Amino acid sequence: MDTEIDGNTLAAMSLSKFGVEHMFGVVGIPVTSLANRAVSLGIRFIAFHNEQSAGYAASAYGYLTARPGVFLTVSGPGCVHGLAGLSNAAVNTWPTVLISGSCDQNDFGRGDFQELDQINAVKPFSKFSVKPNHISEIPSSVAQVLDWALLGRPGGCYLDLPSNLLHQKISQSEAQNLLTEAQNNRVKTEIPFSVPNSKIDEAALLLRRAERPLIVFGKGAAYARAEHALKKLVETTGIPFLPTPMGKGLLPDTHALAATAARSLAIGKCDVALVVGARLNWLLHFGEPPKWSKDVKFILVDVSEEEIELRKPYLGLVGDAKHVLEVLNKEIKDDPFCLGNTHPWVEAIANKAKENVAKMEVQLSKDVVPFNFLTPMRIIRDAILGLGSPAPIVVSEGANTMDVGRSVLVQSEPRTRLDAGTWGTMGVGLGYCIAAAVASPGRLVVAVEGDSGFGFSAVEVETLVRYQLPVVVIVFNNGGVYGGDRRSPEEINGPYKDDPAPTSFVPNAGYHALIEAFGGKGYLVGTPDELKSALSESFSARKPAVINVVIDPYAGAESGRLQHKN
Repeated sequence: MDTEIDGNTLAAMSLSKFGVEHMFGVVGIPVTSLANRAVSLGIRFIAFHNEQSAGYAASAYGYLTARPGVFLTVSGPGCVHGLAGLSNAAVNTWPTVLISGSCDQNDFGRGDFQELDQINAVKPFSKFSVKPNHISEIPSSVAQVLDWALLGRPGGCYLDLPSNLLHQKISQSEAQNLLTEAQNNRVKTEIPFSVPNSKIDEAALLLRRAERPLIVFGKGAAYARAEHALKKLVETTGIPFLPTPMGKGLLPDTHALAATAARSLAIGKCDVALVVGARLNWLLHFGEPPKWSKDVKFILVDVSEEEIELRKPYLGLVGDAKHVLEVLNKEIKDDPFCLGNTHPWVEAIANKAKENVAKMEVQLSKDVVPFNFLTPMRIIRDAILGLGSPAPIVVSEGANTMDVGRSVLVQSEPRTRLDAGTWGTMGVGLGYCIAAAVASPGRLVVAVEGDSGFGFSAVEVETLVRYQLPVVVIVFNNGGVYGGDRRSPEEINGPYKDDPAPTSFVPNAGYHALIEAFGGKGYLVGTPDELKSALSESFSARKPAVINVVIDPYAGAESGRLQHKN
């Protein structure tokens, strides 16, 4: 007999048919059945406590896998909570699909349960949104959002599934015909190479003639899997390179041509900068003086023509970072050049980097107790390096914790650093951890979090335990945002002056006990030996753990933007 299936089953069949292997989300009316059907069809569904964290997980999954990260929410407030993940995907340009149930469309406008015009609600953050009007439109709608998430510059898309549509039914045979038709009509998402040879020639000539060239690359290059092409370009030409925070690891931080520890010199004095998969936004000081020379010539490689038009570089190359670099490497191979170790620019960068690293190592070599930020960060760095390859994926979140970690922790492999990203988003940590563990099952995941950042999604440690994910969360506990009470006497006034400061948390909070409540392993540490022991044990166990590192509440400083001292 030709049995019938409902919209939930057809949506799950569509997701499975079109290559979705993992989903994240929070279930409830009207999407619980959709999640259950997806699991029965071989999709791993990771259930969260909060839609924000599920959305952050999906966005990071999209970045790490270069496939759309999919997350599911209920209608109304569930969709609104999901906007955190969708907007994070939009700003970071990561392929992500938010699927939300919605109220019965026959009752829309009458105050139905969790009623919301969700298509309009997601509009600022969605590249493409669709709400099918009949069960027969589900397969094509699923295919569209998955394809649009990857087209051109990646980003977030939205699929609205009304509850009345999910309860409609269709025959199995018709469902199969619809799935086949949708598959046949899918859009090719590969980015065609269309950079004129004349522009490749001009880029090669600019680099060849430059006295102080610099290669800058970001997470767009990481997303494009451009590491081999970058390595070839850097080592063939001898040009120093500077990664953005999430570009770290495409080439090892310890590479002889790394300019990270000489950042101010590198960007302040270079005369030609090849910028690959990184936007000239606040992270790179908009490419403007006084951080950059007023005469610097930017060669900007970006998948988005709109980005090139916005930044107005000296030369723009629109295309996939990996493909553009491969063609550029071929052009340089025909007429090779190399700066060499004794080139004045290379020597200047290397000497400044060594000088700054030496200064940092002097500070790192001290065992300061009660802990400042540097002592435990050094111990964590050494423990991570001791694991070798495959290197753990490091999730870094917080103010001082993220800033110090960016300078101290060493990335040696691509896509092994996740942080607050382009938007400086706090609260991403646990979602990113879960995404990393799911997307890269062979790697340990190590989160280095401030206590404030951890608090946004701390209850998701239960999710770590439930799925037994290999994640170790290290919380730098300094008693608040930036630390304890930093107010001046003049600020402590008014009828509520005896309340805790807006930056203060409960002192000496037992964050390690939270995971223990769910059956995970917790550690409370305050000395170098205690931290080393906890890291050794938890890294070896590869089980969910929280290490509560007690920090001097006055060790940090207020931080909102990246502060580079070198």
